[in-house]
Amino acid sequence: MGSPQKNNDTFVHAGFISEINKDSVVVTLEPNIHCEACHVKGTCGVSDSSTKKIEVPNSSNVFKINERVDVILKKALGLKAVFWAYVFPFALMFTTLILASSFLEEWLSGLISLAILVPYYFILYLLKNTLKSTFKTYILKI
Repeated sequence: MGSPQKNNDTFVHAGFISEINKDSVVVTLEPNIHCEACHVKGTCGVSDSSTKKIEVPNSSNVFKINERVDVILKKALGLKAVFWAYVFPFALMFTTLILASSFLEEWLSGLISLAILVPYYFILYLLKNTLKSTFKTYILKI
């Protein structure tokens, strides 16, 4: 599988293959001892104490269950993910609140600004296949 090598432009996290599907594998991420010293551990879903699983596309059948692997993600994609998951919805909600408060009562403006997030996240859900192809993760055997 054509994958990037480990370097300064990537995040690498160790794990093991827990499930193999037809065109993907599920990797269970191991707790990382370096997460405790990380300054962004509060925003990173990997640093939580519970077990994390990630589905990685796999066109080759070279992996086996319980095989140790490294999961690799480009750092530039992390900023893009934060934008679409947090920054843009906040800006959308805030803009809706400001515009709606010009014409409606305060409580109704607040409800509308919160309700605008429902179609936004539904659209993201509909675009999940496109987002999966954009936010590619790779796995390497250890």
